[in-house]
Amino acid sequence: MTQPTRRPRHSRLAILAATVALLGGVAAAMPAAATDRVVIVRSGDTLSQIALEEGVSVAQLVALNGLSDPSRIFPGQRLTVRRAAPAAKPAPPNPVTHRVSSGENLTVIAKRYGVTIAAIVEANGLSNPRYLRVGQQLIIPVAAAPSVAAARQSTAGMSAPMAAAVSQRDAVRQLLVREARAQGVPIALVLAVAWQESGWQQRAVSSTGAIGVMQLMPATADWIGTAMLGTRVDAQDVSQNIRAGVRLLKHYLHRYSGDRSLALAAYYQGERGTDLHGIYSITRPYIDAILALEAIFSR
Repeated sequence: MTQPTRRPRHSRLAILAATVALLGGVAAAMPAAATDRVVIVRSGDTLSQIALEEGVSVAQLVALNGLSDPSRIFPGQRLTVRRAAPAAKPAPPNPVTHRVSSGENLTVIAKRYGVTIAAIVEANGLSNPRYLRVGQQLIIPVAAAPSVAAARQSTAGMSAPMAAAVSQRDAVRQLLVREARAQGVPIALVLAVAWQESGWQQRAVSSTGAIGVMQLMPATADWIGTAMLGTRVDAQDVSQNIRAGVRLLKHYLHRYSGDRSLALAAYYQGERGTDLHGIYSITRPYIDAILALEAIFSR
């Protein structure tokens, strides 16, 4: 299950004005760098909102994309985003380097090398485990993959990039915490599932069409709304997306008598598959990653 995010509204007219003044009204596009990525503008977006969510300045977006008027962006427009490279981490003993191919994600890569998703995230300082670039090189800590128990005992917890992203997305965190409390679902587990699924980003949409923070398929959202909430669910709305995703997680926790691994397996691979076959081998790295994240968010 995976999906997109809608940004919080923020007034940034002063920043926009200062940006135009700073750049003399017209900006020359800067050359793209290897760490750049592309964001697609959605209806209602503003440049200041995009900058806030992506952790960059409005001035950087203006300069990088050659925008002559920062107040004028349109749905479907492609904006290049440049982020600072994450701080280098010491390589584990005998590390393996993996180059990301088209269609690969961390679940597939972790299964291939027999390590956890959390181990790869920590070794590479990834702030969003859902986002990988084709051609990106990842350090695979084959010789020292941390266990879930080790993650629970760690006092370091988050990498610096992840901590920064968590801080920037605090508005979404508050929605997740509020909904978890309202529905009686462990807060740290909700935060962990949402982070693993989308990095707390409503804009995130999976290759299969899962939407937003809790990565709900449209059909799944419809089912939750009809069978559990008694109202229509708009998965594109961040609040409704979170409410439905937390309700689904609550359903699975109840169905499997509080067994987190089975509940997470059902969230990832589906209820029927879990009932019939238990936890698929490809699902185990996903479960390990969420349990490690839950330990981090419990601190």
